Amino acid sequence: MSDDREESLEDRRKRLGAQLSQRRNEAELNEAGEARAEKSRQGYAEAMKLSSEFLSAIIVGAILGYLFDRFLSTSPWGLVVFLLLGFCAGVLNVLRAAGKVASPHPADRQPGDKE
Repeated sequence: MSDDREESLEDRRKRLGAQLSQRRNEAELNEAGEARAEKSRQGYAEAMKLSSEFLSAIIVGAILGYLFDRFLSTSPWGLVVFLLLGFCAGVLNVLRAAGKVASPHPADRQPGDKE
C-alpha cells in the first residue's frame, strides 16, 4: 500500500515538474514577445512625434504666410515664402529631435543635454 502511494506521489511530482517547466518556457516566450511589442510601440511613438513636429511647422508656416498675404496684399508671395520657411523649420525640428543636429548655440541647450 505504501509503495503504491509513493509511486503515485512520484508520478505526480514528475507531472508537476513537467508542467512547471512548460509554464516557465511559455512565460519566457511571453516576456520576449512583450519586449518586442514594447520596442515596436516606442518606434511608433517616435514616428508620430517626428511627423507631428514636421507637419505642425509646415502648417504654422502656411498660416503665417496666408495672414501675411491677407494683411499686406502680397498674394501669393508671402504664402510661398512662409511655406518654404515652415518646411525648412520642420526638417530642422525633425533632425534635432532625432539627434542628428545639435542646437546651434550652447545657450540654447537645456541643462541636461549632451554636446
